Amino acid sequence: MSSPSILVADDHPLFRNAVIHALRGALPGATVAEAASAASLGQALDARPDTDLVLLDLTMPGAHGFSALLHVRGEHPEVPVVVISSNEHPRVIRRAQQFGAAGFIPKSSPAETIGEAVTAVLDGGAWFPPLTVERSEQDAALAARLAQLTPQQFRVLLCLADGLLNKQIAHELGLAENTVKVHVTAILKKLECHSRTQAAVLVKSLEPEGPPVE
Repeated sequence: MSSPSILVADDHPLFRNAVIHALRGALPGATVAEAASAASLGQALDARPDTDLVLLDLTMPGAHGFSALLHVRGEHPEVPVVVISSNEHPRVIRRAQQFGAAGFIPKSSPAETIGEAVTAVLDGGAWFPPLTVERSEQDAALAARLAQLTPQQFRVLLCLADGLLNKQIAHELGLAENTVKVHVTAILKKLECHSRTQAAVLVKSLEPEGPPVE
């Protein structure tokens, strides 16, 4: 792919610039857009339906660990996502794979590695560091449950995790309060949760595990 459209989602401008520089070196014809939060990531994808690849940091504002990855995979399943993170713990890499990422690039990687990984994924493949952690059936089950949610229900779920009341969620998402109630009921049923608190705890489980590597 000679002129792919790539979206770099990271809240650190200096790191975004470094990634963009690496992309320019590996793919001189690439078109690159930027996002600095989970909200702007969604807006950028809606505005750029021709996006071929997303490079995604896990710790942006508005994201609960892997929630942004799951949201993109649910709302734009045709767009591959490569996680790029300073947390290189093997458990985090394995979870990214199980939650639908097409690749994982440690932030400590040289520019050549970024280019290699992006090229591999754009060619239809995958790119991960060697994995030493076994696949988790618990994560597989969690991903399957979350995949049942519509994009709007996923947004409502993230608001629940932030402790918002139905009225606040309605204001945040521009919905009628009764519509929020319907979504909450459906969310709890699909996730097999008995309470809003239990659903919030489930979202918290999406946080990466293992110490970040500086």
